[in-house]
Amino acid sequence: MPVPSPAPTSGSLVSTTSHQTSALAPGAEDRIDLLLIDDDPADVLMVEKMLADSGLDIQITVAGDLSAARRRLTRRTQCIIVDLSAPGIDRLDGLRRVLAMAGDAAVVVLTGLNDSHLGVRAVAAGAGDYLVKQEVDGPLLARAIRYSIERKRAEETERRLVEARILGRENARLERGLLPVPLIDDPSLRHHTRYRPGRRRALLGGDFYDTVQTEGGAVHLMIGDVCGHGPDEAALGVQLRMAWRTLVLAGHTGEQLLGTLDSVLGHERRSEEIFTTLCMITIAPSRRTARMHLAGHPAPLLFRERPGGAEVAALPEYAHGPALGLLPGAEWPTTEIDLGESWGLMLYTDGLIEGRVGRGSERLGTDGLVELARVASGRGAKGRSLIDELVTEVERLNGDSLTDDLAVLLLSRRSALI
Repeated sequence: MPVPSPAPTSGSLVSTTSHQTSALAPGAEDRIDLLLIDDDPADVLMVEKMLADSGLDIQITVAGDLSAARRRLTRRTQCIIVDLSAPGIDRLDGLRRVLAMAGDAAVVVLTGLNDSHLGVRAVAAGAGDYLVKQEVDGPLLARAIRYSIERKRAEETERRLVEARILGRENARLERGLLPVPLIDDPSLRHHTRYRPGRRRALLGGDFYDTVQTEGGAVHLMIGDVCGHGPDEAALGVQLRMAWRTLVLAGHTGEQLLGTLDSVLGHERRSEEIFTTLCMITIAPSRRTARMHLAGHPAPLLFRERPGGAEVAALPEYAHGPALGLLPGAEWPTTEIDLGESWGLMLYTDGLIEGRVGRGSERLGTDGLVELARVASGRGAKGRSLIDELVTEVERLNGDSLTDDLAVLLLSRRSALI
């Protein structure tokens, strides 16, 4: 039997007592830290004796009133036993104050008030159990403590899962809303995209793309890649895409537009090490020619219809400028492109070409992607199926899913092959 605690004075800590058996009962947990709020020394002694004989490994901290309980409550406290007639605790109002301060700790009511209606209301308010002192024994009290702790843990787990699901749905709606809708008003054009972030369970990564047709008929398309893979990079990618669309709709093009984007990146990035590669193409209203600007980005693939099949080649990279965010006052020269009558342009981020080929360190690269595109288009793949087949084959060669962000944009005109 434990040594009795000294008689309390109002608002004071009564005692801290530890009970531990040499052989725990089957199913007993690791040590339980318990806070007992009770100002009656005889009742405190009764609880200590019952728990000492219960087989639980338990440490009891005793407080005579609510004020002392607040001081003694710690992050390790797993359960609070409270007498609703203790000083400062007026039945349900007092219980609500205990529940408010309990945090992750379970709360069990142990009282001399044999009132079934009060018991129901106490449990409804959040107590794990309602026990009457005259009707409780050691095993019943130990079981109530264990069950209340487990119910509290289950409730907390469920609450966190619900919060995670709600947050996940909100993030999904937000990220889907941030993906662009192409602004094209030309029935001769076909627009297909594929987007997949490298972050697990994410919908948005650091890659971004957009397509806009402006007054006069020119079609502007671009694809970009912010270095890195986290949510900060994804947010920066969205900012750059929105800035690009706004500038295009305002009439800005070419090197002037890239210079403005470079300034936006400089102001919005979280560190000076962040840079962004970008490919931008403006297709003339005739749809037969285009202008390309490359800022440290892989050159697109050009599909052109030829007798006997489609010709696939990477556009030349000789007119190539640095990535945005690297060199103040950089220049980005223009490449003129002859598209022809029927064509397809496939813009992509480097996630598509940096996968490994086999077990060695060799990467697919642009030449490898060109060859895959020739084979896929030769089998009749076109539009979205062409993109999907390329991504599938790249992953197969890599031996696993690609870990980098990936974006592909395919714009084609009047071709049965693309």
